[in-house]
Amino acid sequence: MLKKTLVFLAILLVSFLVLTYWSLSTTNNTFQTCEILGMTDLQSIDFKEFDSVVVAASTLYVANGIKKIIQGEQYREAWSTPVKAPILFLDTLMGTVQIVEEGGGHQTHSLKLLTEEGTLMTLRSVSKDPSPLIPKFAEVLGIENIIVDGISAQHPYAALVVAELASKANIFSTKPKLVFLPKQQKLKNYNDKFGNRLFYLEYENEGNAKWLKRKNIDSLIDTEDLQELKLKNFNKVTIDARSLVRARLFDLLIGDWDRHSKQWGWAIENFSDSINAIPLPCDRDNAFFNLEGVIPTLISNEAFLPKVQSFEREIDFLSGLISPFDVYFMRDIPEVIFREEAILLQNSLTDEAIESSFAVWPKEVFDLDGKELIETMKARREDLLDYAIEFKQQLSKSEPLEESLKGSEDIQMTKAQKACFNCTDN
Repeated sequence: MLKKTLVFLAILLVSFLVLTYWSLSTTNNTFQTCEILGMTDLQSIDFKEFDSVVVAASTLYVANGIKKIIQGEQYREAWSTPVKAPILFLDTLMGTVQIVEEGGGHQTHSLKLLTEEGTLMTLRSVSKDPSPLIPKFAEVLGIENIIVDGISAQHPYAALVVAELASKANIFSTKPKLVFLPKQQKLKNYNDKFGNRLFYLEYENEGNAKWLKRKNIDSLIDTEDLQELKLKNFNKVTIDARSLVRARLFDLLIGDWDRHSKQWGWAIENFSDSINAIPLPCDRDNAFFNLEGVIPTLISNEAFLPKVQSFEREIDFLSGLISPFDVYFMRDIPEVIFREEAILLQNSLTDEAIESSFAVWPKEVFDLDGKELIETMKARREDLLDYAIEFKQQLSKSEPLEESLKGSEDIQMTKAQKACFNCTDN
């Protein structure tokens, strides 16, 4: 009997491995840009004759039934569904813009732009290139497609909805707009990498803050610069605790689990005797993140990757979503603020507010995912007060930090200063 059981289990294991490798081998590509509907010879097209194109974000994630079982359904259809996108020419954007530099993200290709009035903006690619994240052993074993295909768990148009929701919740956003960037003279040597691609055009989290149109806010800085500002003006610099708690609870509502310190900017509000830093969340690639399938479910188990969680009606492992960023900035914020901000979000993000925010999506995309995501978000909203209390309780149990935040390793800080934003040696 034992022998038969072992044979049966061995057959199951071999069958699973065969199906897995067959699923992984259905595509050998690690990166692919958008696909324009009805336009094959792009070199002969004068895009200045058009104001928009119909384009699919990527067809790299198209899969058959077996692959969907092994690696998940996720948002494959949203990636491959053509949508209408306006065409962008840099020489007519806000007068004209200058390309400052190429961004250095792990998956996202980006270009930083400077407008005539001195405002920094960025073009962030909708299609992702995860090849820098593929470890050598994955290539040797031929399983790199697990990482490549994982991008299909990200919704290509989540950022558009998140910006609408953030506005209703009184949370700053970078105000992304979907655009198609054709090859053009202004791109110069960036044409090959950035030309004829789909991007989000949005504001940067540093530099000129005029676009926020808020009195007393004159600049935007990143987390590293905020820490340095705090060290130089310890008693003068504070963070807007309510805005930060609201923003992090908002992250729970939209299922954005990837919120490390490099994904935040800070709007500097100057008063005569104090400086208030208001958080500006950036990079919404993982909002509404949805992992399905046999392999992703195994990999995202809380024992291995506790922070990688799907956007479901309930948050099962909230402690896995607490990051060093949270401990550093929020550990000493009173629980009453978590409670009050949770209630505020519940009151701000009504059914109508949520539904109208998703209306920003093209009908083709909304018909695929809109109704389900709306219902999931409403369910999470109803439980938000409980999540807020648990979040604070988990924070209070967290040990003070001993290492610098991501991106702040070069700042000279004492052990106490590394522990939290308001910590001193005194």
